[in-house]
Amino acid sequence: MAGIDKDTPVPTEIKLHKVSNKLELAYASGERYELSAEFLRVFTPSAEARGHGPGQETLQTGKRDVEISRIEPVGTYAVCLIFSDGHDSGLYSWDLLHNFGQHQNDLWAEYLKQLDAEGGSRDIDTTSKSASGGSCGKHH
Repeated sequence: MAGIDKDTPVPTEIKLHKVSNKLELAYASGERYELSAEFLRVFTPSAEARGHGPGQETLQTGKRDVEISRIEPVGTYAVCLIFSDGHDSGLYSWDLLHNFGQHQNDLWAEYLKQLDAEGGSRDIDTTSKSASGGSCGKHH
């Protein structure tokens, strides 16, 4: 996920399914992925959750019922997802979203393993701070 280049798959269609709470991505190659709001929130690329280096990550908990409130484009390389828990500081680049689609089962299994190892819960949020109010929610 070094960045966007000419080989980065760019979605030809992005749909937010409110009932199933999933983001659907379609590509010219015929690939199609559905990523749950919970998955996308848990794997937010924001520094708030990822930290600024290896070992600084904060395990995201209590995100089972989170929803994507809206999607905002960021240039021609990413989208910002605004979540119902107030989180709005992760920029989801095309390469990141494609990687998530290709590897979501392995990523999710690893997340559940880590959650179990740390005694975390998908239902009880022990990691969120109040909404930061900063990032893509401010760039209109």
